[in-house]
Amino acid sequence: MRGVLKAKTSTKRRARNGEAEDGTLTDRAYRELEEMIVTLQLSPGTILSEQALAQRLKIGRTPIREALQRLARDGLVVIMPRRGIMVSEINLRLQLRLLEVRRELERLMASLAAERATPEERAEFAEVAQAMMEAAEKSDDIAFMRLDQRFNMLIATAARNEFARRSMGLMNALSRRFWYQHYQEVADLPLAAKLHAAVAEAVSQKKAKAAAIASDKLIDYIEDFARKTLDT
Repeated sequence: MRGVLKAKTSTKRRARNGEAEDGTLTDRAYRELEEMIVTLQLSPGTILSEQALAQRLKIGRTPIREALQRLARDGLVVIMPRRGIMVSEINLRLQLRLLEVRRELERLMASLAAERATPEERAEFAEVAQAMMEAAEKSDDIAFMRLDQRFNMLIATAARNEFARRSMGLMNALSRRFWYQHYQEVADLPLAAKLHAAVAEAVSQKKAKAAAIASDKLIDYIEDFARKTLDT
């Protein structure tokens, strides 16, 4: 009983401090800033101010600073000593090199997820795949992007390999931002949703080999998407 009361008190304290129940203030700042950068609300080259961001998000400067440090590790911002913090530029060659690594990691993680996912996670894969199809039909780019992030996190969790998960975490945000910048010109949302759904279906059915093959097909599409941006 004492532990329950302590947990409830902690939750109330977080609520009074404006902290989300699903994480710390730093987590909230990270999520909101990451989405703002990925969706180009904070465009490449923008110089960021901790004070201005704190006022905009209504979060203290310390969580903002900690979130920016995490975003720097993700490659979304560049910390320049004595000059400030800048949103990183988008680079096609960087994306292509990133995809070389993503292909190998995502194939491995899809295969592992098919073998190790819990029944609850398998059900969630099916749910995410259906939601992605619906978002694609509505051309809801923000919903699709958020579902893609959820899909990536689910794969990383279900694979039960912390090293692969950390490596993928460094690439997902850069990939989503690149997609968001160019999807209106060259993306095929229904096809992207179908390819994600194929991975999810294989994982939910415990088919490791099929999950690996589906993952390769998804990366084939993403790489073709990246190369098509040269023509836009």
